[in-house]
Amino acid sequence: MRREHSIEPAYFEALYKDRGDPWHFETSAYEAAKYDATLAALPGDRFANALEVGCANGVLTTRLAQRCDSLLAVDVSDTALTAARARCGAQSNVRVKRRRLPAEAPDGAFDLVLLSEVVYYWDSADISRLADYLRTAVLPGGHVLLVHWIGETDYPKSGDDAVAELQVALGEAVTVVRSDRYDAYRLDLWRFGAAG
Repeated sequence: MRREHSIEPAYFEALYKDRGDPWHFETSAYEAAKYDATLAALPGDRFANALEVGCANGVLTTRLAQRCDSLLAVDVSDTALTAARARCGAQSNVRVKRRRLPAEAPDGAFDLVLLSEVVYYWDSADISRLADYLRTAVLPGGHVLLVHWIGETDYPKSGDDAVAELQVALGEAVTVVRSDRYDAYRLDLWRFGAAG
């Protein structure tokens, strides 16, 4: 049975407090391979100003930061953010902040937004709000990279439905650059503005 509303921050905070690394980002071969694929899918070698939504404990953040002049990494769990700050502490180009999107979306203009394993936590109203935010936050020619588990969950959306709903909400604002399916997840890259 799917949840009807966006998942509250307390859910994630409880997971991190109780389990430390609830999805085994630090140790899972699956996660490492998925991170490799995520970074390989990036549409350029370098990004001026990137936003990572749902940075968790910063395992992917520290790798993504190597490709960014400036990276804002956000999450809703204070416990996860403490781990992310410790992991990325030596990287002066990384800022780690507590933000709940889309309600607490950060200011800024980004040439890359990474939405890895997050959109399916939101209900339709929040996905629509997220689309509105992305229209103003992503620079023309900038990219949004989405990565989502496609197995069964009790989240408000499946991975496939979350991506499809956000794409419909964005409409002609984005062009699909790639849409790849793996055994357990999908990876989608969209470009804002005209194709090219």
